[in-house]
Amino acid sequence: MRLFFRRKRASGATAQPSAREAQHATVEHFREFVRTQVGVEAYIEPVTSSTPMTLMLIATTGEWTRRKVPDARAARGLAHELGIPIYEVNRTGYPQRMRDWSSRQRILAKRARQQRKTSPGSSPGRADPGDVGRAMF
Repeated sequence: MRLFFRRKRASGATAQPSAREAQHATVEHFREFVRTQVGVEAYIEPVTSSTPMTLMLIATTGEWTRRKVPDARAARGLAHELGIPIYEVNRTGYPQRMRDWSSRQRILAKRARQQRKTSPGSSPGRADPGDVGRAMF
């Protein structure tokens, strides 16, 4: 009986991207964000027990995006390549504009859910799956 073996990966959409492909996708995502936003700054987020090291880009509007990076040196190199300032979250904290943007997005999402519930096409007896457990509080 074989205890350790490798299964052949299925080709197609279910196959995981290679490390090089993932790195390229991250760099392209960040380039697009910097190209389409104004006043973007980078923030290095440290490794935690549940997440790897990440780099967060935050625009002046507060909109943000986050991707994992191998280490702080790679994060600094990427920020330098993108021509944006970089900070460490442990030292500076998150900017208030990011928290404000996130709060606005939660409010807008809640309004959209409520609107879907009260729209003429919705059935009155069905609850929104996203609200399961919230009605009791």
